[in-house]
Amino acid sequence: MAAEIERKYLVSNDSWRKHASGGVAFCLAYLTANKKRIVRIRTIDMARAVLTVKFRTSRLRREELEYDIPYADALEMLSYATALVEKTRYQAGYLGYVWDIDVYDGANAGLVLAEIELDTEGDHPPRPPWLGQEVTGISAYSNRTLAASPHPDELLLSAQA
Repeated sequence: MAAEIERKYLVSNDSWRKHASGGVAFCLAYLTANKKRIVRIRTIDMARAVLTVKFRTSRLRREELEYDIPYADALEMLSYATALVEKTRYQAGYLGYVWDIDVYDGANAGLVLAEIELDTEGDHPPRPPWLGQEVTGISAYSNRTLAASPHPDELLLSAQA
């Protein structure tokens, strides 16, 4: 099982775009999800699919298993999803670190979050100038919560504060 250690932040402006890769469209479909355990299907650019199982072990760390699955199977499983979230993911480099920038679509349109994967929970990479408030561990900003009960107006207001 692989460990996923990440921090999540609001994005305060669009200056990250000049350093970004081309985007990849994701649809995250949650088959079951709570604060400690998640089983989801991720479709990627309407061509590939991954089944993911996560177990939260601390505020920043989750144990994660991922398996490529046939895209046709993923489409069939989508009908069993309890919640969906759609976003386009970009990657932007900053001082030797690669940040994932998620631009949300659908009910969460307008929300932009940045994530960085870390080697240890104590890592503190340099903060890019477009990075806003840290929201790591705040459930309102988890994909699980955004899929089940989007609140784009409230989240956008807090991003501008």
